[in-house]
Amino acid sequence: MGVEIERKFLVDHDAWHKLDKPQGIHYRQGYILSDDDKVVRVRVAGPHSYLTLKGRGANNISRSEYEYEIPITDGEELLATFAKNGTQKTRYRIPYSGFTWEVDVFSGDNEGLIVAEIELNHEDEKFEKPAWVTQEVTDEGRYTNSNLAVHPFKNWTS
Repeated sequence: MGVEIERKFLVDHDAWHKLDKPQGIHYRQGYILSDDDKVVRVRVAGPHSYLTLKGRGANNISRSEYEYEIPITDGEELLATFAKNGTQKTRYRIPYSGFTWEVDVFSGDNEGLIVAEIELNHEDEKFEKPAWVTQEVTDEGRYTNSNLAVHPFKNWTS
């Protein structure tokens, strides 16, 4: 079984904007299915496209995940024809202290939101947070991409 072990954090905007970073990749993703137990997502990331199935885990750190690269034309067509809703963002991969942080700078209806994720080998794995990483939001479901697709950041009141 494929398992994703991931923790999610907010990012200090000022520190992030001052950071020297590599070029990001623009992501467009949409959800074919999204309910309390599972998500089926299609993603177009630069010249690549993926179909991903995710399950809900016993906690918000670990969950089942299966991801398959598909032809870019299929990804574009699936987004246009089957995705009910979606998100757009630019993803930056930042190496730091033996890990790679994936930082998503959202655009469109989620403009203004920046989230950093770190994938781990096990739930209790120790890691060092960069100075630009702030509050952990792993357990806050509103920060999941599938939630942002239907409840965008621009509509949040707090």
